Amino acid sequence: MLTTATLFALVTLATQSSVDARAKDWRNGAVIYQVFVDRFAKPTDLAAKKALFKAPRRLMDWSDLPKGGTRLADLGLWTHELEFWGGDLAGVDDKLDYIRQIGADVLYLTPIFKAYTNHKYDTQDYNEISPDVGTQADFVTLTKDVHKRNMKLILDGVFNHMGKTSSAFQDAFKDSRSRYRSWFDFGPEYSLGYRGFAGVGNLPALKLENPEVRRFLWNDDDSIVQKYLREGIDGWRLDVAFEIGHNYLSELTKAAHAVKPGSEVVGEISGYPSDWFPAVDGVFNFHALYLAGSMVKGEISGGRVGQMLAHEVSDAGLDNLLKSWLLTDNHDTPRLASVIPEASQRRLIQALQFTLPGSPVIYYGSELGMIGSGDPENRAPMRWDLVNDQNQDLAMVRKLVKIRKDHPALRYGDFTALDTDKLLAFTRTTGKLRESVIVIINPTDQVVKETFSTRIGRLMSWGELQDLLTVERIRTPVGTITAEMKPRSAMILVPFIDRSRGYSPYDRIESN
Repeated sequence: MLTTATLFALVTLATQSSVDARAKDWRNGAVIYQVFVDRFAKPTDLAAKKALFKAPRRLMDWSDLPKGGTRLADLGLWTHELEFWGGDLAGVDDKLDYIRQIGADVLYLTPIFKAYTNHKYDTQDYNEISPDVGTQADFVTLTKDVHKRNMKLILDGVFNHMGKTSSAFQDAFKDSRSRYRSWFDFGPEYSLGYRGFAGVGNLPALKLENPEVRRFLWNDDDSIVQKYLREGIDGWRLDVAFEIGHNYLSELTKAAHAVKPGSEVVGEISGYPSDWFPAVDGVFNFHALYLAGSMVKGEISGGRVGQMLAHEVSDAGLDNLLKSWLLTDNHDTPRLASVIPEASQRRLIQALQFTLPGSPVIYYGSELGMIGSGDPENRAPMRWDLVNDQNQDLAMVRKLVKIRKDHPALRYGDFTALDTDKLLAFTRTTGKLRESVIVIINPTDQVVKETFSTRIGRLMSWGELQDLLTVERIRTPVGTITAEMKPRSAMILVPFIDRSRGYSPYDRIESN
């Protein structure tokens, strides 16, 4: 018969084995930095850049701000989609040290393949780097330099649709006998004469039901997905993944993993983050931080948010959430500082972004407090003038990233919501007591005092926890915490182990 001690040891061993496996997978809890290439680094050779843009496309001054334009019905797009700031891959490469110093593990680039617009979600040729962002040699150099810094590179895969100006679509549109005719849906039932993504004329939808299209995109050995993985990238972010559907996403992910085991496939799926696995490795977890935003606005209590986050982990599975991206904003949404202009509220959301299960995404410039109400204002040129030691937004992001990197539980530990009312509280644990983290948030504009259980049995009664944000300490009487929280404040607590006398009551526990 197994003794209690043996059972405990077996459970502990199994838990630790699972945690160790998570720790070895770079996709779990990675910090991602998103770059919109055209807007990231000011071009150095303006004359050469101007030569690339013929009317109606034009090169803007770096100090200009994007503004909404007028519709060009013949092209099926808007004038602001044809305004360029000239950022390129060489500029991104030049700023890699900045990205790495923030603490990013992954560089994610919005589309870089040949396209007509500045955002490049209207692909003309998947096999060619767009001339305005650089050359194949620039791409190779960037890939190598990213890896030299022990970072990973993820590209944007736009496989739901192509661009109206692509040679494939133009050939199919003009000739019903074209070999590409079956790549798209044509017919009088479509107002455009063809099916466009979301009815947009510039984005003819690809007919993925055609096996030839899927072979070209991901199934063949020389397909786009497999080719770039072989050439050194580490994964794909899939545009409009929710429209591609489970079956084809599964096919794509399987092909990616076969050619490069351990590569990441993340789908732009922004709803409730469950039910999409293993068709993709991860999804866009806007859900968690949307709840956080509602909480700091007073629309939902902290305790209620904790319950919903616990359901999210249960429904999606922790390992799937760890690979999913935690976003506060990106190129399709208003920037965080525009949605939450109050800095104290914004800090709470940022604290949660770096402590909840998942891979936090930093959208270029949002770490600096850049604002932007929506497309195209949210795609303004990077404010390099804001990169300084006085920038409190940048200081907070750097601090939170460092805390995350110093504490393994925040990267890949288990999640447990604690029983609270107004406050939000949860633990992140790995099975090693010294790595335990307890996060407490007061989203209200009042002082809140609550008592609740820690749910960590190996924390000493009347032991101390230390806040990583303020270095203040708090007691844990008989498995509880009584937290008196200032308005709109956060605590990230870890066990305080005093070795000043050469001994800690945790020593034997830590040895297990």
